[in-house]
Amino acid sequence: MSKRSFLKVLAGTAALSLVITACGGSEEKSGGAGSSADPEKKEVSFTLAYATGDPATKQAMADAVDAFMKANPSIKIKNISEGGSAAYLDWLKTKDAVGEFPDLVEMRDTQLFADAGKIAELPSDLHGLFESIPQVNNNSYVAPIVLPGPQGMIYNKKMYEDAGITEEPKTYADFIAAQEKLKAKGVSPIVVGGKDIFHWGFWINKFLIDEVYIKNPDWNSQRTAGKVSFTDEGPMKAMQKFSDLFSKGYVDKGYLSTADNQTASMLVTGKASALYSGPWMFAQIKQADPNFDFGWYPVPDEQGGVNVVGLPQPSGWALSASAAKDADKTAAMKEYIRFFFSKEQYAKFLQAINGIPATKEKVTYESMPQMKEVIDMMADPKVKKSLQMNNFWGENLIPPQFRNWFYKMAQEWLTKGDFGTEYMKKADVEWDTEVKAMQK
Repeated sequence: MSKRSFLKVLAGTAALSLVITACGGSEEKSGGAGSSADPEKKEVSFTLAYATGDPATKQAMADAVDAFMKANPSIKIKNISEGGSAAYLDWLKTKDAVGEFPDLVEMRDTQLFADAGKIAELPSDLHGLFESIPQVNNNSYVAPIVLPGPQGMIYNKKMYEDAGITEEPKTYADFIAAQEKLKAKGVSPIVVGGKDIFHWGFWINKFLIDEVYIKNPDWNSQRTAGKVSFTDEGPMKAMQKFSDLFSKGYVDKGYLSTADNQTASMLVTGKASALYSGPWMFAQIKQADPNFDFGWYPVPDEQGGVNVVGLPQPSGWALSASAAKDADKTAAMKEYIRFFFSKEQYAKFLQAINGIPATKEKVTYESMPQMKEVIDMMADPKVKKSLQMNNFWGENLIPPQFRNWFYKMAQEWLTKGDFGTEYMKKADVEWDTEVKAMQK
């Protein structure tokens, strides 16, 4: 993808102890308290931004910034992160359009911004902190914050027991049978935070992974080449299953007005029996009700296989190309990255979000039993891992506006209740249109 073509698109949208890996470093290297007493240090400031959709992660990020500035008073960080239901990618594009692109940014759509020349290569002296850094265009651009967390069913154990569900589903048919039992009890089996666009990706990608990406990881590039279609059996089957969850009454009816940050409350108050989300929600649920008894399980496919999000991807902290030209800013941002991944600080962050670490050095943090189940599942060699549709890169990169367009179209067919081939034909047309726009 050319730099020029992306810029054109860009302008168009204004309690268990787990031993896991983490990045260590001495207090000197990580901006510890010893550095804060140095009156000779030159004052420097930079802007920082990250996605704010998940409350637990948002708070953990803010806490890390505050802790760093307390330890390093000569470095000022202006946190420009903002909340709201808009997609993070769209928010970053808007910031760029008004000349406010962050100096240090949580980067998710790395190839798009790398191709546009908006981010710099990650300084080589930071590479050794991490187990691996997936490359884009044969270069490393990000300091991976965590490995992708898998989605699964976070469920109310009592409501499952009351409905006669005595064991976690072993096949997708078992899963549907469980939802029928819950519905028969007069409760909403599943809460969906459909007010936030990103939340739609959980279920949509669940079925696309089962029916498309596990079987064909290169499906995106083949779609661009015109070799496959959304009307093929795999995507059609995936979206039919997705639609059935809603049309058959398994999802709470207020999904379009329910925000992601309301889902934990609905779960603990019994307004819904389960939530399909990632382990970052565990802390939020415990905060809502420390005594709430909940379980977690991945939703199996028709054959009983488990397919989850979990492959490393090029996302994490990135330096803007503009800020990287300033030696003082670069030094300060590198200092922050080392602090963020220092043993004590990184452990606090991981514990707050129930994160799966991306770094080398080992650290111990206290975690919930449910997180132990996630860790064990991710270590199971029989579990297959994939990426979400918008997290691929290289030739499998999707057109930059397609994800949100597709999620919104899914809302349309759910509202009308008329899912069928015509919608998937529209998806092919939209994909091709966006690809042609990028190539001009």
